[in-house]
Amino acid sequence: MADILGTYPLVGFHFIVAFELFPQLPHDFRFQEVSGLSVDVEMESFREGGQNRFEHQLPVKTRYSDITLKRGMFELPSGIMAWCINGVQNFIFQPTNLLITMLNDQHIPVQNWYVVNAIPKRVEFATLNAEQSQVAIETLVLSYNYFNILNASTALAAGMNALG
Repeated sequence: MADILGTYPLVGFHFIVAFELFPQLPHDFRFQEVSGLSVDVEMESFREGGQNRFEHQLPVKTRYSDITLKRGMFELPSGIMAWCINGVQNFIFQPTNLLITMLNDQHIPVQNWYVVNAIPKRVEFATLNAEQSQVAIETLVLSYNYFNILNASTALAAGMNALG
């Protein structure tokens, strides 16, 4: 019952990634790792006349880091990999949005990041080594404009902003 009330921290291993691309196959939603979901606020220093003890730090703009996605390579065709290859190999970039969703133990979405206008920046294929028995991993690095956080807290903040 305590988990229903949200008293336990969320786990970071139960998630899906959905691209707004067609076609997509069931394995296109499965990733081993997502990293780089971060935003920094760039600040500008402002000196107040007569005040020598400190400088004011004023927010200027936000900067979003690249997102890195890792997953096992499949023999089956992949709509996402075709999209990446079309960008890096043919230099035909088709910006797309994607939704990264963290799920709870009942597979219900509890945290979402909606990534806007992503394009492939780097595609890396597994190291091939005859002396190791490992899953072949492909890595996709995406550049994008920004992301929106979609969860109960953002809905609450939106409601508070509407109230003034």
